[in-house]
Amino acid sequence: MIRWCLWLLSLFAFLPGVAVAQAPPTHIAPSLVAETQTPAGGSQITLAFVMKPAPQWHGYWQNPGDAGLPTRVAWTAPKGLAFGPLQYPVPQPLLIAGLMNYVYERDYALLVTVDVPKGLVPGTRLPIAAKLDWLACNPSTCVPESATLETSLTIGGGAVAADRRALFDRWRAVLPKPLGAPAHYAVANGRLRLELPLPAAIDAGKAYFFSATDNAIDYAAPQTAVHDGDRLVIETTARPHVPARVDGLVKLGPDMGLSFSATPGKVAAASAGAADRGKAGISGTFWVALGGAILGGLLLNIMPCVFPILSLKALSLARAGGDERAARGEALAYTAGVVLVCAALGAALLGLRATGELVGWAFQLQDPRVIAGLFLLVLAIGLNLAGLFELPVLSGGNELAGAGGKTGAFWTGALAAFVATPCAGPFLGVALGAAISLPAAAAMAVFVGLGLGVALPFLLLGFVPALRRSLPKPGAWMDLFRHILAVPMLVTALGLAWILGRQAGVNGMAIGLAAALLLALGLWWSGRRQAALKRGVWWPMFAALVGAAALIAIVPRDAAVAASPAEAGTVRFDEAKLADLRKSGRPVFLYFTADWCLTCKVNEKAAIERTEVVKAFADKHVVTMVGDWTRGDPAISRFLQAHGRSGVPFYLFYPAGGGEPRELPQILTPGLLAGLT
Repeated sequence: MIRWCLWLLSLFAFLPGVAVAQAPPTHIAPSLVAETQTPAGGSQITLAFVMKPAPQWHGYWQNPGDAGLPTRVAWTAPKGLAFGPLQYPVPQPLLIAGLMNYVYERDYALLVTVDVPKGLVPGTRLPIAAKLDWLACNPSTCVPESATLETSLTIGGGAVAADRRALFDRWRAVLPKPLGAPAHYAVANGRLRLELPLPAAIDAGKAYFFSATDNAIDYAAPQTAVHDGDRLVIETTARPHVPARVDGLVKLGPDMGLSFSATPGKVAAASAGAADRGKAGISGTFWVALGGAILGGLLLNIMPCVFPILSLKALSLARAGGDERAARGEALAYTAGVVLVCAALGAALLGLRATGELVGWAFQLQDPRVIAGLFLLVLAIGLNLAGLFELPVLSGGNELAGAGGKTGAFWTGALAAFVATPCAGPFLGVALGAAISLPAAAAMAVFVGLGLGVALPFLLLGFVPALRRSLPKPGAWMDLFRHILAVPMLVTALGLAWILGRQAGVNGMAIGLAAALLLALGLWWSGRRQAALKRGVWWPMFAALVGAAALIAIVPRDAAVAASPAEAGTVRFDEAKLADLRKSGRPVFLYFTADWCLTCKVNEKAAIERTEVVKAFADKHVVTMVGDWTRGDPAISRFLQAHGRSGVPFYLFYPAGGGEPRELPQILTPGLLAGLT
């Protein structure tokens, strides 16, 4: 009844030509944004109605619930443009005076796909106008509002600016994802029981069902959601005469939902103790993820991306000699540095994902400025080991990341974690993928477990004297060994410079090298003053550091770069293209890589690009599809998330004939790839 009253109230405001005074909308401010202003002919683009409610006001979902109205749009555009339906983000329930409303109380965006016709001449202008009508409400008042929004498109190359792409990716991230499996419902004794296939590992403790089909359920009635094995059972009060198909979505968390269509069928009640078993399932997932993180972190100690950093600890452990207290102190400090960095990266990852950002593990290395900073840091450590300068004495006589003492151990551990953890080696891919589906506290425990795994060998050396006695005795050889250790550090710096060039182009690499030269000159000057026992030893280094930081700040983030040799003769990752290849029956080898992931690069050189593998793929007509995650790609992030992964490398093989994909191990061999069928 209330909804009909609201509908009648708004009818006069919505009808054209009716003499009703309408104040400009102020309670929800709309705007129309195009993902690109220069679409290519024959392409599909996305428009967004960005809605900004004033404090205390809200707009409505496609089914508003017991009260309210959905948004309506009427288009005026050149012939040939085809507009899809409004796509709504995941809403929230709002109970007011016993009435359940499906609403948005904060900024939200309604997306629309637009098909651009083929054959349009570049430069053709396409003016678009949209008359938008919506209802804005607060707890005591509802106001029908309307606006005519305009934009203009020009046929061009279809380029999308990086900031606009990121904006639309954030809006797409909060749209409900298709369930991708059949759902069923049953009605008995006035109750509607809904069954959705949902893996037990997914946390559904706060699941809530939003019905997009009107008159299917009592919106304000309480709901119960129980995870019974690999199915989610939701029960609530049914309305009389439930339609033959019930559409809707189930909300699993903030801005996270699954859309589905349910048809009548047999739905068994959740078995006794299913809720407890669901909690046990989450608990089991947690222990598996924690164990995988610890074991994966332990194995990172032998990965090629970790060795140069870990080699620094050899000097520190050897210098500790038989001093039990010093060895234990360094081991604990090293562990603290590793664990804190892993926990900080994990917290940042969870925080960004909670805000709708499509990021995964090692997200920090997708910014070329971070790579440039690491390049300078590793270069400085390498020059220190080579004897160009000596690090200053810090608290307690300790030196930073390259000498002994607790402070040096802490910073060595922090640097090792920051550089090492991006490569998701064996066990880590599954562990970190499971972690992001766990509650925040459990996920953080998994990230801490990763840090403990990385630090475990040095923790054992610090606390087990028998292991420490196996190390060489301190002596004059340590100076030579220190200089030798400068080589892998400088090689690591060279690799980071290459990655910087891959991310930021030749100009970005040139800026990074200029910053490195400036820093090296400052360190050399400080080293000269240090050797001469002069005062103010460190002012040249600080001045050079400020200049280098200023250069890093201007490194371009979105420079165009040439394709790598690994991408030659391959197909760039695209889900639509992948679906077409599978429909045609072609076998597909799909792999995801990043230039900063040394595990990925080793697999490419040692297995994927080997002559026998290339020949075997050609003979079997295998299509190689590559997803490059070097600078971040929301489409890749969504694909990885859908497959329970949060980082690279990740390898899938789709057999001929459209069979189910086979996940390959994270360490590849030529024989494994050549034998794929």
